[in-house]
Amino acid sequence: AFAKAKAYSQGTDLFRTEYTYFPQRNSDNSFRRFRTFVNVPLKVGEGTYLVPYLEYRNVHFLVKDSEDFRQFGTDRYESYEVALGYTTPLKNNWRFGSRLGVLAASNFDAGKAISDDYFLTASAYFIKSMTKRDDGGKPWRLVVGVQYSTTAGRPFPLPYLNYYREFAPNWSFTLGAPKMNLVYRFNDKNMVQLYARLDGFYGNIQNNIGTSNGIADNVSMTTAMAGPGYQYNFTKHISVYVYTGYTIFNDIRLRDASGDDVKNVNDSNTFYSRAGIKFKI
Repeated sequence: AFAKAKAYSQGTDLFRTEYTYFPQRNSDNSFRRFRTFVNVPLKVGEGTYLVPYLEYRNVHFLVKDSEDFRQFGTDRYESYEVALGYTTPLKNNWRFGSRLGVLAASNFDAGKAISDDYFLTASAYFIKSMTKRDDGGKPWRLVVGVQYSTTAGRPFPLPYLNYYREFAPNWSFTLGAPKMNLVYRFNDKNMVQLYARLDGFYGNIQNNIGTSNGIADNVSMTTAMAGPGYQYNFTKHISVYVYTGYTIFNDIRLRDASGDDVKNVNDSNTFYSRAGIKFKI
């Protein structure tokens, strides 16, 4: 979905800009996305921070397989998210993190946001970090929590689990969702990985589309992919990265105001690519 709630303390990226592209196999459809976000940690106590968060996404979702979309003419969706995060240390190397935000995601054909374009995002996490150890043990980190977004169309939060571990010199892995990976670091500058992850987007359709199965109120895509990735570190804090791969699940659909599917646009698996630059602490 457009909204992916994340506690600041679960990740260390202060700024990221990236571009995603994948065409749709056996069709003229294509998906392109530009995304940028910034976290601004503000210290309010010993180890405690308020973290304003801003994100912008621009999706060029070109659908030529569906006559409804060709008549409708909409292929550009945008989202704007404003959120506030909070993180504070607990006992025994645990940390609590949370975020509450408002998201506007739509084709904005009316030239402005309407009430149906706004969504709520929220998350809460507990993080235990043992990445800096003095006892000679292998570094690891565990994140458990819940995240909620009204774009998902579910009246309950979804669980979140992420486990990171370094298990050999230059080797580490991450298990969980929305991403798993196996990473090898050649040196401080170069690292490669094999990954599997979920991706997607959601956007309100301001001028609803009439189909033979009902009125399409929004468009969404859920996809899972796997493949190799590469990261180059210019400095300790600035990196560029490239991911390529192939989708193993690709579900693009139109849904009505109740969240029921009215049209499956495309489910063919296809090539996937993503590249970007990030600044981290």
